[in-house]
Amino acid sequence: MTDTSQTPQADGFTPDPVTFAVIKSALDAIVDEMAGTVMRTARSPIVRDVLDYSATLCDSKGQILSQAKTVALHLGAVPDAMEVIVGKFGETAKEGDVYVLNDPYAGGMHLPDIFMVKPIFFEGRLQGFSVVVAHHCDVGGRVPGSNAADSTEIYQEGVRIPPMRLYDAGKPNETLLELLRTNVRLPALVLGDLDAQYATCRTGERELIRLIERYGESGLRSYFEALLDYGEVLTRKSIAAWPDGTYTFEDAIDGDGFTTEPIPIRCAITVAGDSLEIDFAGSSSQVRGAINATFSFTKSASYLAVRCALERDVPNNAGVYRAITVKAPDHSILKPDMPAPVAARALTGYRVVDTVLGALSEISPARLMAAGEGGNTVLSMGGYDKETGEPFVLVDMINGAWGGRADKDGVEAITNPAQNMSNLPIETLEKRYPLRMEEYSLRPDSCGAGRFRGGLGLTRTYRILVDDTMLQVRADRIATPPYGIAGGLPGSLSRNILNPDRENGDLPGKLTRIVDKDTVIRHEQAGGGGNGDPLDRSPDAIAFDIREEKITRDYAARFHGVCFAADGSIDEPETHENRAKMREARDMKKESVQ
Repeated sequence: MTDTSQTPQADGFTPDPVTFAVIKSALDAIVDEMAGTVMRTARSPIVRDVLDYSATLCDSKGQILSQAKTVALHLGAVPDAMEVIVGKFGETAKEGDVYVLNDPYAGGMHLPDIFMVKPIFFEGRLQGFSVVVAHHCDVGGRVPGSNAADSTEIYQEGVRIPPMRLYDAGKPNETLLELLRTNVRLPALVLGDLDAQYATCRTGERELIRLIERYGESGLRSYFEALLDYGEVLTRKSIAAWPDGTYTFEDAIDGDGFTTEPIPIRCAITVAGDSLEIDFAGSSSQVRGAINATFSFTKSASYLAVRCALERDVPNNAGVYRAITVKAPDHSILKPDMPAPVAARALTGYRVVDTVLGALSEISPARLMAAGEGGNTVLSMGGYDKETGEPFVLVDMINGAWGGRADKDGVEAITNPAQNMSNLPIETLEKRYPLRMEEYSLRPDSCGAGRFRGGLGLTRTYRILVDDTMLQVRADRIATPPYGIAGGLPGSLSRNILNPDRENGDLPGKLTRIVDKDTVIRHEQAGGGGNGDPLDRSPDAIAFDIREEKITRDYAARFHGVCFAADGSIDEPETHENRAKMREARDMKKESVQ
């Protein structure tokens, strides 16, 4: 049963614990039903198969009550979007209204992510909002998919939608719909996905009204307030258990596509009693390429990272944010000025998560893992079918590896913890696009060594089957590997390779170029960092990884000090002796450096 005894109450209201738990669970069930509605009704693979969308319910003030198990990086940006929506439409909202926006400089994140918000009324009074964010396959601009890392201003990136009505008292805004239909490459998919978002908003509306009918308007509002207070109380309780102090960490992005100079992300986390401040002072100024992140997205990534370190029973609602302050320098990559490009900002969000988690690992190492693959790699390919003239746009997000955990190895071929997405199935890719997947595999030896190793990175190799295809790549961790923690070693670096069976040339991490038929693009993703001393790894675990072909014998010898008998098995006495020598040599090297 949920303990609400420490939840501060206003107006003399004391929540019944059973009713509180039922309402909390009901809200969680509603947002998960909303998430299922998107998946069942969406048209484009990026939403339906890759699952790049989010759903949440907000109260009448725009505060998050519950969020679905969808893309976590989206949801912490909802408060900023709702502040804009409520500020513009709060006084004029009416039944049947639906609002949309995607403008990064007016509540959005990047242009492909379209927010849809539906106010929910009961007997003529505003009760809350259904909110759905979906990554659309194309919103116009200079490149197919509207997601290039080498754009230099927001105007190149697609159609900017300021906060506006998509439906006015139930009547669709045909002017806006026609504008979108005319300016995007795949109008049937884009408008179809907007329909899916609308159906999902209606689902949230229907179910919230049922909840109001059951518990009453005023009573339910009191429970909503109690739920947000509960989120704040549990968050503060977790933070209060951490030692006061300031904890710093630095990570880097390889470059912005115009330069290969490392782009630093620095954070200082200050724990003071039951509150926490994250300050990104010293991080890079805004850059020329499109990896700048709106401040709303920076905050979202920061909230998410802190949430990973909190206790499991902390609810995912706006109460969590009350205990956390996020600061970033003006004119920086984390708080850019208009018209800075932001299409590929997700990469910076991933690095914010890695940096905050790196600092938090000093505070709560048992709950956190080493760095993962660095965030999904995005390969976008677009062009036209020469027979039909129809355009195609593929936005393939490669989800790879977790870092080693405090008591378990990292996981591979899985979504980054900052997301909740899926790798696009090969069958779907080859059916819908003029491409052939020639390899989809795990990369042996790509994991960072540790007592608990990192997950292996993925390899995906594409053969392009038509001429004049525009290729866009957004990859990272080519120069700066995923870090290990607690003595664990970094994961491998990633690579982009052009025509591996011919010129075998390395490509940069961020590029846009036209390629011809039979061009082969191979992406080798970074592996996750290790956790703990590699010389403490169990010989049984090493032997299992060798049998599974996840690591080679050479890797086991170099990083784990393993010695092998004549029959190929691990010689444990020799291994024990060799590890002792390796530790001694390592300690002597540390002393000489000091």
